[in-house]
Amino acid sequence: MKIRPVILCGGAGTRLWPKAKKHQAKQFIDFGNWTLLGKTLERVKASIYDAPIISTNAKYLRQVKQHLKKHKIRKFKIVLEPAKRNTAPAILSTALIKDIPNEQPLMFLAADHLIEKVGLFNKAIKKNQKKLTQNNIFIFGIKPKMPSSEFGYFLTKSNKVTRFVEKPKKAKAKQIISKKGYWNSGMFYLRKDSIINNFKKHQPNIYQNCNKAVTKAKYKSNVYYLNKQAFTKATAKSFDYAILEKTKDINAIKLDIPWSDLGSWKEICKMYGRNKRHYFKKKNVFHRPWGSYVNLFNGKEFLIKEIYVKPKGILSLQKHHHRAEHWVVTHGKPKITLNKKYFTMKPDETIFVPLGAIHRIENPYKKPVKIIEAQVGSILKETDIVRYQDIYGRIK
Repeated sequence: MKIRPVILCGGAGTRLWPKAKKHQAKQFIDFGNWTLLGKTLERVKASIYDAPIISTNAKYLRQVKQHLKKHKIRKFKIVLEPAKRNTAPAILSTALIKDIPNEQPLMFLAADHLIEKVGLFNKAIKKNQKKLTQNNIFIFGIKPKMPSSEFGYFLTKSNKVTRFVEKPKKAKAKQIISKKGYWNSGMFYLRKDSIINNFKKHQPNIYQNCNKAVTKAKYKSNVYYLNKQAFTKATAKSFDYAILEKTKDINAIKLDIPWSDLGSWKEICKMYGRNKRHYFKKKNVFHRPWGSYVNLFNGKEFLIKEIYVKPKGILSLQKHHHRAEHWVVTHGKPKITLNKKYFTMKPDETIFVPLGAIHRIENPYKKPVKIIEAQVGSILKETDIVRYQDIYGRIK
């Protein structure tokens, strides 16, 4: 039996746009002729998978259909949530649709994860298929590259999950990594009967209401429109809290592959930094008295640059009316001014420069400084610079 991939595609991605009333959901952002949902759809074209099921909501239906068409996926089902109830009801509702047999292996994927080395990922899925039972759950752990407070973790004893840790502080994350903890990727692998059995046992309210929502759903052109009255009665809970923290039969599939949920501008900057050769164009390089910068990618309301500050180079003390900035240092030790604070940064450190903050980058050392910068805002032009001090005489 082939594995049925279920793509969870209802997230709003508000972490990237905290103050924006209208913003793009992360899975649909064009990062340079590709989107995270597009990459996920390409991934499930592998021979181990059956036709995908996409769980989303009415707001995103048009964009999901556009992506399916663009990626030439003709066989699919869409399960449409009438309200936001978090991941537990979303996962259960997709599993309950009637064209899925009871012993069907289901692979739940987030629409907004970037996974590299896909071959290794699919190999691990296929290898563990025979181990699936009517009660157990497999979750995917990613070997941490550094202690991060942006991800959840889990600890294991001979591949059995013993403990979950929700987004710990950096010091705690270091401890978890020293105990061979893994990042919890939020991807789940289990059979349909295991989902039903776990929900009946641990979350009867969610089970009853989602079952009604699916039974009373309207079905038209490959889309299940879940019954609103029943679905909104289901308790809003994440799958982690609803099931994973209650059940004892959880196995870990541990992977050492590049993975990110691109959930912060820091992660996005790092992704462009890793792939800058792909985005680099000579015509986008601009020279300045302090060094140079290159525009790597101009997206919708964001711009990614690499800034090069030569030894002894000093940018002007400045602010912006229309944009905030996120910096990730990749080389050297820049000296930073941020309002009334002065400090030195090191490679892999990150800083947020809020809209209107007075700031400056200096390089007092002999080694050049390189910074990947994400500008986020409504106007992303050099005209949006208000200079207060400049050693190169550029204040009029």
